[in-house]
Amino acid sequence: MELLHSGKVRDVYTDGDDLILVASDRVSVYDMVLPTPIPDKGKVLTRLSLWWFDQLADLVPHHVISATDVPDEFAGRAIRCRRLRMVPVECIARGYLTGLGLKEYEKSGSVSGIRLPDGLVEADRLPEPVFTPTTKAPVGEHDEFITYDDVVAEVGADTAAELRRITLEVYRRGARIAAERGIVIADTKIELGWAPDGTLVLADEVLTPDSSRFWPADSWVPGRVQFSFDKQYLRDWATGKGWDKQPPAPELPDEVVAVTRARYIEVFERLTGETW
Repeated sequence: MELLHSGKVRDVYTDGDDLILVASDRVSVYDMVLPTPIPDKGKVLTRLSLWWFDQLADLVPHHVISATDVPDEFAGRAIRCRRLRMVPVECIARGYLTGLGLKEYEKSGSVSGIRLPDGLVEADRLPEPVFTPTTKAPVGEHDEFITYDDVVAEVGADTAAELRRITLEVYRRGARIAAERGIVIADTKIELGWAPDGTLVLADEVLTPDSSRFWPADSWVPGRVQFSFDKQYLRDWATGKGWDKQPPAPELPDEVVAVTRARYIEVFERLTGETW
């Protein structure tokens, strides 16, 4: 095996014609890796992604070849997957208004060029889910909102339409399944790539606490920040410490690490029905 790429939270190795995608315990907020890992995070994301790939298999093909045919040192946190040519766009679906989407709305009344109703507040449910793509920024830089027309210019009209369709279908399926388990999925980001035959394939992770916002449905109340089962907790903690989102990123105290790990595991158990 040979290390091909080390990203913010994942390492990619080549193994013959396949790739070995390894989920580390590193965690990033505001596009910057924090110096403190979250124990078991990589295993939680891997197991949850594998569960979701099964739930979504009839909507879009995925890149997984095997979750067991991986080096022993990476067992539980790695998958063997197909090589893809990755789409140069972050595909995001939003069903609720929060985070950077809310900030963009407060500035312009729209997100990624999509005009939204007036008077929306933190955590409001949108009339329907929207596709709000962003750029794919290098490590240490921030993603920026782009419009659907920007996506068309980048990848062509046919591919842009498919990216939007797949992203919204994945979100709707995920949101419906999660709702049956008492979880609101506020938004999610997915990664897609082209197979050699031109098919768009779901890759990387899907509907995890790193790529989505998960809220308990029984406590959802618009107009305030929600309790979250995802890394929004870390974003809020870092912001509360006065971090300016510039290096160096702050070390996490033990109690913050423990709470983050517990929330990741709880949402895994709620969604899958499995015991960690």
